[in-house]
Amino acid sequence: MRHGKKVIHLGRKTAHRKSMLANMACSLIEHKRINTTVTKAKALKQFIEPIITKSKSDTTHNRRLSFSSLRDKTAVSELFREVASKVGDRPGGYTRIIKLGNRLGDNADMAMIELVDFNEVYKTEEKAKKKSRRRGGKSKSTAPAAEAVVEKEKVEAQEVEEKVDQVETAAPENPAEAPKNEGKESENKDGE
Repeated sequence: MRHGKKVIHLGRKTAHRKSMLANMACSLIEHKRINTTVTKAKALKQFIEPIITKSKSDTTHNRRLSFSSLRDKTAVSELFREVASKVGDRPGGYTRIIKLGNRLGDNADMAMIELVDFNEVYKTEEKAKKKSRRRGGKSKSTAPAAEAVVEKEKVEAQEVEEKVDQVETAAPENPAEAPKNEGKESENKDGE
C-alpha cells in the first residue's frame, strides 16, 4: 500500500527522477522560467523551494547542501548571488506555475514555471502622478456632468409620456381604419 507516500514518481526510477529534477532546477535558476508539463512543474516546485530557502543564508553548509541536490557549480553560485538577493524578504512561494494549455503532439497539459521575483510583467509599477495644468479639482467638473445626465433623462421621460398620451387620445377617424374586432363587438351589442 502507498498510504502517505507523497512523492510524484513521474514514471521514472528514483535516480532518473532526481537527475531530471536537478537538471530542470538548474535550467530554472539559469533562465528564470521554463516550459514543461504540469506534473513535472509541480514536482520541480517541491524540489526547488527548499533549496531557495537555504540560499537565503549564505553559509558553506547551505552551499554544500544545495550543491548535493543541484550538482552544478554555476547554478549554485547564481542561486546564492542573484536569486537569494531578490527573494531575501519573501517568506516562501518563490515559484509560480502558469498553465499554458495542451501540447499538440500528445495532448499533455503544459505549464510555465517561473521564479516570481524575476517576472517584470506582474510587477506593479508605481506611475508618477502628472501635475494638472488646470486649476481646480475634478469634483467640480463631475458634479455638473452628473446633473446634466439626470436632466437629460427627465426630458426623455417626459417626451415618451407625451407620445404615449398622443397615441391614446388619437382615435381613428375612418371606420375602415378601426380594428375589425371592435366593429364586430359593437354590431353584436346593437343586435341584441
